[in-house]
Amino acid sequence: MGISVDVRTFTGEIEATCGHPSIPALCERAAHQNLPLLGCVDPYDDTVFNRSQLRILIPELLSLADDSAAEEAEAADEILSLAAQVERKAHRYLVFNGD
Repeated sequence: MGISVDVRTFTGEIEATCGHPSIPALCERAAHQNLPLLGCVDPYDDTVFNRSQLRILIPELLSLADDSAAEEAEAADEILSLAAQVERKAHRYLVFNGD
């Protein structure tokens, strides 16, 4: 099972992407910890987060990164970089793409 993460515009254009192999494990751990956003990423479909939802998602990622093995921490850091791009520009979304 693979999950990638994109920064998309409202028209669907992909501006940046991350396909770190530890993203599925990170999302699975978030689900086991009952994290409300990252824990609900659908591994089989798109899960879309808007800028206002990043107020919750970013702390979840930071918490997981602090308490992760190196590979998962690296994946969290890459997703956080994408989230920063979404925060900087209007009409951008952070999209987790399931298989």
